Amino acid sequence: MLLGDSGVGKTCFLIRFRDGAFLSGTFIATVGIDFRNKVVTVDGVRVKLQIWDTAGQERFRSVTHAYYRDAQALLLLYDITNKSSFDNIRAWLTEIHEYAQRDVVIMLLGNKADVSTERVIRSEDGEMLAREYGVPFMETSAKTGMNVELAFLAIAKELKYRARRQADEPSFQIRDYVESQKKRPSCCSFL
Repeated sequence: MLLGDSGVGKTCFLIRFRDGAFLSGTFIATVGIDFRNKVVTVDGVRVKLQIWDTAGQERFRSVTHAYYRDAQALLLLYDITNKSSFDNIRAWLTEIHEYAQRDVVIMLLGNKADVSTERVIRSEDGEMLAREYGVPFMETSAKTGMNVELAFLAIAKELKYRARRQADEPSFQIRDYVESQKKRPSCCSFL
């Protein structure tokens, strides 16, 4: 499930992942909730992801709360050029902890990294907040595709691991996986 304030790029992020395209120009905000499916291959196993795109406006929050409890993973986005979207992350995390499953996978994403000249939130600030809440973090760009696929594949890998984990098996570390993949040259960008 994609969460975050209105205008942070949740729908564009989803379209980039599912269709490999970017919705440029004026775009109508999501009303309520919408979803798309995509099948990915994780460690040789096909995994179907059903990705829910939510409206970020306050007036739709009560609608989206109802979907939190069934979500296995939440990708929480903010816009690196919009301070209030970053400042509201704590409120989103409070809602997540109130309404979602206790073991839901959460990932924090600083979107719109392609417009770094308009940046108001430093990458370090996103990293510090993610560490504070114990969640993985990366910056992304729905426009260029930077780290979009990596975010979804890391989530899919974590969910696959949880579904098939044996009691004596060491745990999969999503943060370590994300960091190792980000260091690989051009692992997940669409140029």
